[in-house]
Amino acid sequence: MLIPRLTFAIQLKFNVVADVYEEFARWEAYDDAQDNFCDTNEEDDDIEYVDLLLNPERYTGYKGKSAHRIWHSIYMENCFRPKNSYGAYIQTSKLSEQNSLISHPDGKWGANLEEFHRRFDPELTAGEGPQWLKNLYFLYLLELRALAKAAPYLMREEYFTGNDQEDVEVRQAIKDFLNVVRSFPDHFNESSMFTGGKQAKKLKEEFRQHFRNISRIMDCVGCDKCKLWGKLQIQGLGTALKILFSGKFDAVDPSGADLSQMSKNKFQLQRSEIVALFNAFGRLSTSIFELEQFREMMR
Repeated sequence: MLIPRLTFAIQLKFNVVADVYEEFARWEAYDDAQDNFCDTNEEDDDIEYVDLLLNPERYTGYKGKSAHRIWHSIYMENCFRPKNSYGAYIQTSKLSEQNSLISHPDGKWGANLEEFHRRFDPELTAGEGPQWLKNLYFLYLLELRALAKAAPYLMREEYFTGNDQEDVEVRQAIKDFLNVVRSFPDHFNESSMFTGGKQAKKLKEEFRQHFRNISRIMDCVGCDKCKLWGKLQIQGLGTALKILFSGKFDAVDPSGADLSQMSKNKFQLQRSEIVALFNAFGRLSTSIFELEQFREMMR
């Protein structure tokens, strides 16, 4: 995952050794030879590589006026309240509660039931907490549908890392994962959204612009780790929306059945988009699992 180099309160672990940077260079050279497959449009001098395994998403304590301004700005962009954007909000918050410091002196991380109640109890959220949690499932189904729709495309990608053995293992793991995803293809029907001719087209464009604004707002987050995972999940959701609503898939076959034969100059995902989509869906899956754990704790 690429993020600009920043110096805020939460320090990220940039433990990327020299030989790994050499691998990154090989990836970049390979991508550049694949019809702009990895054109990130980022300034190279302002980029750091971040190992997501060394920087897991957790509660950071990021709050106060700065955090309030960020969420207020997102709320104002979301004045029409699309469920997926609220799902993105709840996804970030939900994971924070599960991985919150229970005891500061001991430095212990774990499920914080008190914080969970504070954020989602209907009596403390003007009745909206349960709806926020429902939106988490909505977002999960949306990204699940995007993965199912793009599965033929994703299966034919090479996932080049420069390590032949790892490449084989990654391709097989992705193939196994996508086969499971494709067994649940119809839980979300994107064709029911933005229907109705010119007005629907206008609404779709308005939605796209609002979402792009939200992604820009995330650049203002004053916490490195919050920004890292916030932008990762926003980009993952944006990739899912691109798959579902760009029309590039539908121009070939609405079912996506012929996508494996699709010319790359018609549709292409960047490496960062694929990484973001897989990670965003992984965080959603973990959130739903952890939500069930909270329910067990409250029984």
